[in-house]
Amino acid sequence: MRQVEVRGRLEQQLLVTSIAATLVIGAMGLVFGFLTGSFAIMFDGVYATIDASMAALGLGVARLILKDALRTDDDATEDARGAVRYQYGFWHLEPMVLALNATMLTLAAGFALVSAIMLILEGGTEIEFDLAIPYAVIVAGICFAMAWRQRRRNRALGSAFVALDAKGWLMSGAITTALLAGFLAGYALEGTRYAWMMPYVDPVVLALVCLVVLPLPFSDLREAMAGILRIAPEDLDRHVRSVAAKAKARHGFIDDYTYVARVGRATLIEITFVTPPGWEVQGIGQLDRIRQEVGEALGGKGPDRWLTIAFTEDPDWAF
Repeated sequence: MRQVEVRGRLEQQLLVTSIAATLVIGAMGLVFGFLTGSFAIMFDGVYATIDASMAALGLGVARLILKDALRTDDDATEDARGAVRYQYGFWHLEPMVLALNATMLTLAAGFALVSAIMLILEGGTEIEFDLAIPYAVIVAGICFAMAWRQRRRNRALGSAFVALDAKGWLMSGAITTALLAGFLAGYALEGTRYAWMMPYVDPVVLALVCLVVLPLPFSDLREAMAGILRIAPEDLDRHVRSVAAKAKARHGFIDDYTYVARVGRATLIEITFVTPPGWEVQGIGQLDRIRQEVGEALGGKGPDRWLTIAFTEDPDWAF
């Protein structure tokens, strides 16, 4: 239980630091976007602000999950009425937050792409490259540093929220680097015969960035929807079926039925063994020993594993 608490606190610490850094970058993007007249920088700020909002929401869910994992029977009092009400835990909120995050980022990128196309058709926009270039250098450096930090700290933690956060920082760093390349190219055009292209630099860079960013959240959205819909992961399903089949053969059961799902960080497993008619039970201890044997074979024991093993003589109770 102590290890769960330490991991939970570390996850929250990483998310709080990330939120603070993201809010700073979001504010910088909005301010510099206004000062330079760059819609690309403005999009960078809006994107960061959305990311910070979703990270804050993820932090709230992480705290709920940790509080529920540390709850004991003595906490089931009037003061813990909210926790008792959600007796299956708060795991289901994690994929919902991830799905919302991916959806919001996709919508923001889609809207920015449409805006960029409209700006190109309207003749582009003038921006202050002298301010835009330093902004891009500073922000890109912060983003890549945060991505490296979050990934390194998450190696032992294995948090889906922190992993998504690290990916978000990497995406933001790539976006800002693309902006920097575009701003440098636009600055190089000044005073040349291609200076007429300078107003198009900002919307063209914004459009290219959006085209790259748009597909990126889809994998996270697909994974989150799989958790929300409780689609059985193939690797987990094969593993549980194999363990159940071996237990069935070892103890002489007639059949076994397995049901699995991954919901956020939680692994849900239900196994029902169908016993032969008149199967003699030498006591509840015998059934518990079989449960212990199967549980050890499955692995992954901890607060995020929900394992139910039942026994019945009537197959109708197995469905």
